[in-house]
Amino acid sequence: MMHSDTPLSIYGEQFDSRLLIGSALYPSPEIMQQSLVASQAQIVTVSLRRQNSVSAGGDFWQLIKDTGLRVLPNTAGCHSVKEVVTLAQMCREVFTTDWIKLELIGDEYNLQPDPIALLEATEILIKQGFKVLPYCTDDLVVCQRLADLGCEVLMPWGAPIGTGKGLLNPYNLKTIRERLPDHTLIVDAGLGLPSHAAQALELGYDAVLLNSAIAGAGCPVTMASAFNHAVVAGRAAYVAQAMPEKEVAAPSTPTMGMPFWHQN
Repeated sequence: MMHSDTPLSIYGEQFDSRLLIGSALYPSPEIMQQSLVASQAQIVTVSLRRQNSVSAGGDFWQLIKDTGLRVLPNTAGCHSVKEVVTLAQMCREVFTTDWIKLELIGDEYNLQPDPIALLEATEILIKQGFKVLPYCTDDLVVCQRLADLGCEVLMPWGAPIGTGKGLLNPYNLKTIRERLPDHTLIVDAGLGLPSHAAQALELGYDAVLLNSAIAGAGCPVTMASAFNHAVVAGRAAYVAQAMPEKEVAAPSTPTMGMPFWHQN
C-alpha cells in the first residue's frame, strides 16, 4: 500500500524539493549554477554581507536570478541584534522578500548561534513583518521559545557549520520533531554526506539545508545530484514507516513444515 505525502510547506508556500542549497564557496559561478540545477532544489540561500555583487564570470546576483529559484537571504556574519536587524532590512529591499534566514553567531570557535540574542532578534523581526527562519542549535527549549514567538519554520543544526560531521545528536533532533509536530523543521549545517541528509529526513525532518557539503566536494555537480536522491529516499522511507527494531533475529523466510525436497 502506498502512503501519500504532502509537499514541503514554508510560510504558506509549497515546494516539491526538500533540499535547500547555498550559493557560496563554489570553485566558479558556472559550477554553482550547474550544481543548483543538479540538486533540483527550489530554494537557494544568499548572503548579502559575505558575497560580492560582482564575481568572476559576471554579475553574481544575475546568476542567481537566472536560476529561477526562490531566494532565501541570510544574515551570515552577524554577531549582534543590531547587525541582524539592519542586514535583514537591507535584504528585504534588495531581494524583495520578507523571508529571512536568521543567523546570529555567539561563538567564533564553532560558530554556534547565540540563543539569547537569537530570541531577541526574532521577536523584533517578526514585529517588523519578517517571516523568520532561525538557525539554532538542537536545543529543545530554544526551539520551543522560537515557536512561541511565531516562527513557523525552525532550523536546528546537525553539527557546527562546515564540519561535515552529520547528525551529532539524533536524539535531540528526534525530540524536537516529536515535541513540535506542526512546525516545519529543517536540519541546517554540519552535513557532509548524502547519507546524513537521508538520516535527517528519516527522522521526520521536512528538509535539509546545506552548502559546504556540495560546494566543497571533489565534483560539486555530482554531489548535488547525490544529495537530491538522498533527500528523496529519506523522505520516502519516513513516509513508508520503517519496520520496528528487534533485539533478536527473525527469519525473513518463515519455516513451515517439511522442506519441499523431502516431500513426495
